[in-house]
Amino acid sequence: MYRFHNQKVDTNLNLQLEDLAVVLSDYPKMNFEFNYGAFVDIQNKRITASTFWDTSKKEIKQIGYKTDLYLRAIGTLHHSSMHHLKQFAEEIAESAVPKFGTQLVTLLEDLRMEEVIKRHRPGTARLFSVRRQALKNYFSTQLKTNVTRGLPADELFCLVYLLLQADGPEVNFSTATSQQLDLLESLKSLLYSVYEAKTTREITSIATNIVFRLSHLKDMVNEYTVFPISQIETIQEDNLFDELTRTDPLANQDQEEVQDQDEFIDQRFSTWHRENKNDDRKQLFLQFELESGTKTSLLGGEARETEEGDQAAAQVQGTSGKSKQKDYSKNETLDKQHHKKETTAETNEYGEENNFAHAILTYASPPSTADIQIYEQYVEEIEPLKRKLEKTIEKTIEHKKNEPRTGLAFGRLSKKLLPIVLEDNPRIFYKKDHDSKQIDAVFTLLIDCSASMHNKMEETKKGVVLFHEVLKSLQIPHSIVGFWEDAMEASPEYQPNYFHIVHSFADSFYDHHGPKIMQLEPEEDNRDGFSIRIAQEALLKRSENNKFLLVFSDGEPAAANYSENGLIDTNEAVTETRKKGIEVIGHFIADGELNEQQETMMQSIYGKEHMLIPDVAELPGQFAPLLKRLLLKLI
Repeated sequence: MYRFHNQKVDTNLNLQLEDLAVVLSDYPKMNFEFNYGAFVDIQNKRITASTFWDTSKKEIKQIGYKTDLYLRAIGTLHHSSMHHLKQFAEEIAESAVPKFGTQLVTLLEDLRMEEVIKRHRPGTARLFSVRRQALKNYFSTQLKTNVTRGLPADELFCLVYLLLQADGPEVNFSTATSQQLDLLESLKSLLYSVYEAKTTREITSIATNIVFRLSHLKDMVNEYTVFPISQIETIQEDNLFDELTRTDPLANQDQEEVQDQDEFIDQRFSTWHRENKNDDRKQLFLQFELESGTKTSLLGGEARETEEGDQAAAQVQGTSGKSKQKDYSKNETLDKQHHKKETTAETNEYGEENNFAHAILTYASPPSTADIQIYEQYVEEIEPLKRKLEKTIEKTIEHKKNEPRTGLAFGRLSKKLLPIVLEDNPRIFYKKDHDSKQIDAVFTLLIDCSASMHNKMEETKKGVVLFHEVLKSLQIPHSIVGFWEDAMEASPEYQPNYFHIVHSFADSFYDHHGPKIMQLEPEEDNRDGFSIRIAQEALLKRSENNKFLLVFSDGEPAAANYSENGLIDTNEAVTETRKKGIEVIGHFIADGELNEQQETMMQSIYGKEHMLIPDVAELPGQFAPLLKRLLLKLI
């Protein structure tokens, strides 16, 4: 899930929209973001979709986001004229209704863009039809509200939209005021000309004519749309995509006169340019940036004809040997060193949201007498579940031991002799003495120790005790780790994340270490995505073929500079971990009845592999069937 203005958005949908932004914009570094409105931000290389759609039904919400993206990534980025939109913005700044004018030109240009997009991508027609109907319903409601509140400009804007999107020429606006209906009638000829507009210039001309006829109106109060381009005053190119991909001009305008190529030139060419000076030693010989250098009339891009000296140069290069002086063969080239520095600075193996997160390991102390007493009490409480689980596993293992191996070349003769007739090399023998292999698995139990777990931690410990006792009896290595972020110490540049190692893989079979589980306590914040990646690292070092990461939490991630994107980061961490062969299962521990929002949140982070536990008292009972399923899967 993704949080914005206290609204929640499906993480999977967010990732789809990010990919869609790249594909539709035809720009690999384009980012996607939910924002107050839908616009293109060239400086930050992002396209946004409006959070207006957050409160809609699921299908309409998804279509709303996607059509916002179509309008900006295809329409505004590739088919709008920045020159005319910029000119329009300057002209209406001094009008009586600049806010109305900005929203009007956005609305009219979007209607033009919609037709352009449907021509290029006919499959989008259905999506825009759904969008149109949803907005018609919305503006019909807003029309009544604006009439009641006495907002004439807002009322007129709603009337403009409903008129242009009407199903027929005769439209009945029974709730509108007579003044605004008369005004709308006077503007109809201009508004209907929008259907014939082919360029942004025509759209801005229509909008300008309308705006300057409204000098008697007070400007709009509501904001239904936002201007489609952020910081348009900084845009230099007329086409926004050209602006996105343009390179800076040369810092100088030096020109080189090139003599006739047929003449012999006995002089040193001026290829050494002041902008190519290799002061920092980061360039290699004959390397330069395209935007630097001297302009010439020479054409590039074609192969050079061979010359007499080429073969001689090749022979010299081919006969090179080991230097008798210092050996620099193991030293990295300057460009590799530079690339390594750039890569280190730009990438973070723990995710973009965790650039300043630091892992700090702590270890459980020897258990106290109180820890031992409580642990023994918990063991006694979960004993029936433990015995039932062990019995099921033992029966399954015994069955596997006695299960005959079939399809052998020798052994006891099977009753199924049909392969003798059907196969050239029939295998019709079996043996009964095949032992099943040991359970080849390893587990990590990652427990959220955030402050919100204070009323759930004791029951959570009982569930963890059940896991520990069963895994220990089956000799399956496992680690138990509590995680939290210290909110008091956290700053924008430093976020300490503590990992409390209750059991490591090495000591998980020790008889007297179980009571250390009692040292898990609620602490502060939780940075789930970072913690999952740290646990993943430890599991990947294990040699077992089957690796499991079980995450126990009672809510969404919340930490410094993490709350808005924490759900997305956690989803990405889960996806990355699964791709590396580790099975990740999320456990949501509620405090009473579960609601749809909590179900959606877990679904968006963990997909189908999650459990919802409505009451902490049900923890051990809920964990038992899960553990049974996982273990039977391994036998």
